[in-house]
Amino acid sequence: RPGGILIVSDHASNYIPDDIDLGIAAELRDNHIAVDLGVLEVGDRIVAQYPEFSAFQGGVSRLVIDCNRGPHAPGLLPHISDGHVIPGNYPTEKHLPERLRRFFEPYHAALDAVLAAAPPALIVSLHSFTPHLHEHPDTERPWQIACLYNEDERAARIAIPLFEAAGLITGDQQPYSGKLLNYTMDRHAEGKFPYVGIEVRQNEIADATGQCFYADIIAQTALQCSKMLASGS
Repeated sequence: RPGGILIVSDHASNYIPDDIDLGIAAELRDNHIAVDLGVLEVGDRIVAQYPEFSAFQGGVSRLVIDCNRGPHAPGLLPHISDGHVIPGNYPTEKHLPERLRRFFEPYHAALDAVLAAAPPALIVSLHSFTPHLHEHPDTERPWQIACLYNEDERAARIAIPLFEAAGLITGDQQPYSGKLLNYTMDRHAEGKFPYVGIEVRQNEIADATGQCFYADIIAQTALQCSKMLASGS
């Protein structure tokens, strides 16, 4: 709704169309390389419980195409992800034009339409991350939740201390940096709408208990961000 809060989840789905053969084992569809685990459920719970929120959730696996990367960026059509080869994405020049046409361009056009029809007071870009990477099993990621941003850091500067006050180990631009991985927000929000990127560690939202907890704390934090931004605080 106009003036509400919009959750945008680029990697909410593990869906791979039947006519696309990525050449991967079936169990990898439920792996973090295919989907931001827990994000769909957290977004759904927020929208179900808080009338101020709506959600725009991606409907195709990031292995088909990564809608949070620019149309010429490395990894847009991943050939390898966390040690797993994706044979069906070789060669890029064969598959990329069709994937852009079928998935990437309609996704971003639809988000443009939503934002034009109902300009939000705040956008929350919602993702999840792994406790560690398969390629680097000894490198732990201690953050339970993190905030990402590029040029517009207003909402992040409000959200970070709120998460810390709730007792959460909070990352500022960790484990990823919004200066580097922020395509959707750079395209649709930067300089247009206040936004904050929120990443939750996947094991924190692996079950209904964790999903309920983080849905509440993210929603309440986003509402506080929206209120403070509106008041100029």
